[in-house]
Amino acid sequence: MSEISPTARALRALDILQGRPGITAAELAQRLGVTERAARRYVAILREADIPVESTRGPYGGYRLGRGLRLPPLVFSATEALGLVMAALDSQHAVADPDDPVGSALGKILRVLPTNVARQAVMLRETARKVPERTPSKPDPTVTSDLVAAVAAQRQVRLGYRTAAGNARTFEVDPWSVVVRYGRWYLLCLSHHAEALRTFRVDRISEVTVLEGTFDVPADLDPAAALEVNLGKGWEYDTHVVFDAPLGEVGPWIRPVLGELRERPDGRCELVGSTSNAQAYAGEWLAGIPFPFTVVGGDELRAAVAEVGERLSRAVTQDARPGG
Repeated sequence: MSEISPTARALRALDILQGRPGITAAELAQRLGVTERAARRYVAILREADIPVESTRGPYGGYRLGRGLRLPPLVFSATEALGLVMAALDSQHAVADPDDPVGSALGKILRVLPTNVARQAVMLRETARKVPERTPSKPDPTVTSDLVAAVAAQRQVRLGYRTAAGNARTFEVDPWSVVVRYGRWYLLCLSHHAEALRTFRVDRISEVTVLEGTFDVPADLDPAAALEVNLGKGWEYDTHVVFDAPLGEVGPWIRPVLGELRERPDGRCELVGSTSNAQAYAGEWLAGIPFPFTVVGGDELRAAVAEVGERLSRAVTQDARPGG
């Protein structure tokens, strides 16, 4: 887990001081999980922020907040509140977990914000799922804020989008949910053009235009589960793979993002989906599945599998050995 920032610890120290007047530096350090020297530094940060923290010496001494202290009201815009959630997610904190220090502090902030400001951030916090990813991508905060606002208001939008190949596209959609999954930010939506559920990478969305139309979200929608299934659909290249093994054996090896795994009448099973990266599909995913398979659909996937096979074959030929 990422290191907690000094500001986050100082806020936690303020919370402890409010509930435990007279707490000693040693006790404060223990509650914060730091050294006494560090605890005194966080008290200094509070004092620099004009929060009166008094200290007394002696066997009954300790820290306490000045009498009559009234903390000023928190004033954030919707974009700033959403930015707090995004920052906490990017730092790999469990933003909805009260036992996580940043998650707990963030929850307190969101509870005291005006409803119209906090609503978007609360929605994003509740639908977020934290799973580490080797190459996480950070979306534009303004674009993300506009999307979450449209989700909350159930307003249709027009998206400016850049595909994986770098092509500019425009889509009109019903934005159902913004979900964080596998270290990336996704928009789960109903595409007007395809008349089907689609998933878009938020970091590839360049523009959001709110339209006049409205929509209803399915009452039984589970955004994270729907995203998992939909990540294997609607991409540039079709994929169709038949495995020479029953579904029960192959199933544990297949992530939903690879497509839909189906049982076949002949006792085998088939995987039907799509991808924007045939090379990764072949070299990182299919190559790791320990069952014989045949690519029966998708020219791009056929070529990628052939290339991976040739490369691995060359690696064990006599000519490829040093000095061979």
